[in-house]
Amino acid sequence: MTSIINVKVDSKIKTKAQKVAAEMGVSLSAVVNAYLRDLIRTETLFVSTRHARPSEWLLNAIREGEEDMKHGRYVSFNSTDKALRHLDSLKKKRS
Repeated sequence: MTSIINVKVDSKIKTKAQKVAAEMGVSLSAVVNAYLRDLIRTETLFVSTRHARPSEWLLNAIREGEEDMKHGRYVSFNSTDKALRHLDSLKKKRS
């Protein structure tokens, strides 16, 4: 069973929120439901006035990773064990 909640929201905020939700592939209704479930689960209201932006270091690391991918400079694994063995072999080569 579903219920309807009427909430007054600034129209610009609603439009921007709908856009962000759509870009994430969900409806604004799904976002509100997720926040309400989280409120119930944690009994905590989380509000941030800070806009999270990636650091310049992170942006550079992402660019570098994209360049490595573009030029085939990466190793891919289909299991955690194989990845860990590879890291261990690199560690042994350095020591």
